[in-house]
Amino acid sequence: MGTPEPVTTPDPGSGDLQHAAFLRWFQELADRGLFTTDAELVVRTWNRWLEAQTGISAEQAVGQLLFDLFPSLVDRGLDRYFRDALAGEVKVLSERFHKYLIPLSRNFHAVGFTEMAQSARIAPLLVDGVVVGTVTVIEDVTERVVSERELRSQIAASEHARAVAEEASRLKDEFLATLSHEIRTPLNAVLGWARILRTQPNVKSRAHALEVIERNAASQLRLVEDLLDMARVISGKLRLDVKSVHLGEVAQGAIDVVRPAADAKQIIIDTAFDDTLPAVSGDAERLQQVVWNLMSNAVKFTERDGHITVHVRHIGDSVALSVRDTGQGIARDFLPYVFDRFRQADASASRRHGGLGLGLALVRQIVELHGGTVSVDSAGMNKGTTFEIRLPATTVQADRTSEKTPDRREAVTLKGVSILIVDDNDDGREMLMASLTDYGARVVAVDSAAKALEVLSNDHFMPNVLIADVGMPEIDGYGLIRQIRASLAPRVSQIPAIAVTAYANPEDRIRALVAGFQVHVAKPIDAPLLAASIRTLASRRRAASVRK
Repeated sequence: MGTPEPVTTPDPGSGDLQHAAFLRWFQELADRGLFTTDAELVVRTWNRWLEAQTGISAEQAVGQLLFDLFPSLVDRGLDRYFRDALAGEVKVLSERFHKYLIPLSRNFHAVGFTEMAQSARIAPLLVDGVVVGTVTVIEDVTERVVSERELRSQIAASEHARAVAEEASRLKDEFLATLSHEIRTPLNAVLGWARILRTQPNVKSRAHALEVIERNAASQLRLVEDLLDMARVISGKLRLDVKSVHLGEVAQGAIDVVRPAADAKQIIIDTAFDDTLPAVSGDAERLQQVVWNLMSNAVKFTERDGHITVHVRHIGDSVALSVRDTGQGIARDFLPYVFDRFRQADASASRRHGGLGLGLALVRQIVELHGGTVSVDSAGMNKGTTFEIRLPATTVQADRTSEKTPDRREAVTLKGVSILIVDDNDDGREMLMASLTDYGARVVAVDSAAKALEVLSNDHFMPNVLIADVGMPEIDGYGLIRQIRASLAPRVSQIPAIAVTAYANPEDRIRALVAGFQVHVAKPIDAPLLAASIRTLASRRRAASVRK
């Protein structure tokens, strides 16, 4: 309906029956409100739609001064629209003003009423060109308003989703760039020094080169492990081996790991552990990962000759561990994002410190899986940082029966032990052969499961232990061990077997053991640990043979 023009009433004597019929229809049957007033703003007509919506009959309304009938018009300053109409102006009151003209209500399910959204048009009522009153048309625009609100809400939601997607895309791009940097940087050192050692056999810095290669390879391994841990967290597959744990000992173990790095920067590490600390329920290895991440961050971001304090104390029903450093601190506006995945205060190419931005995200996830909380505080840049974790205390005493963990790197000999290695990767197979031969073992290596079955089918060589890679073409490690276990010859079917694989999830270990392997060793291989496992399996088999 367009902007109304001044309305001229039909002259009853003119015989304009069409106009009269139209006005009667508007009065009785229209789906909108219509009322008129005289020049004194006394109501003269009141249609049935208004009767239904206001509960005021035509008999009650007609003859009443409009502002006596609806005092709120004056209270809200809307009386001026009618006075302007008497002056010949047309006024439109849109729902966009968030106003309604007169109190109308909508019946919802015949149970309750709600205020009606209205659009009103107020125009002069003319007779022979003279203003004799006003005519007002009121529409119910509730559905339109609701639709517009829903549309605005959808637009806002769409814009928010777009902003979130753009931020996620930006973070993804930053993460991929950082990942590329973090992979290529240590790889550059590894390949560079490896090529130097290959081309210059008598290089004087051989020991230094090997140390650089090992350190950077270990850095890449930590990167991969962080990525895998975060993937397990996101998929809900991170498992905890929950026991009663002494948090002070966990903290001390992490401190021992990072102390060489701290000593290299002449950073002092002070500890303050309460004399009596209750135990906490948790996975000691994962909790040590938490403290190690906090400590390594503190060492990384603290300048030479700085100070780090580790405090473990009993607070109420919790055990709290805090790591406070005198390092570069964190900007106040970045504090809320410290524990977000892949978020770094400085993701630029010129940043001073490496990393993927996963360490602190893992800290929060692991602590929360233990039912605890983690917080961070910093007074700002160059004013140090304090991280604190709190874990629920338990009345059960921590298991401290083993005060010294056996050194898995103690000298192991494999003299007299025969080993069959199955690996389709030439470099990996050769590395295993060289490593185990150095331990004194007799080693035979093949590059496929078919060749391994061929070796086992004759009497020329019968190994004490089988080592098989899991990921091989045609017949993989699982298929190989199943065929071996199904063999009718006991000397073959009962060979102890170790799965060596880059598939390092707990689920992969379970699958290997179910398939028939006795031990699951993840790549990259820890040679002393592998040698110890081989020695144990070979000793068990010899003992079993003696008993027979």
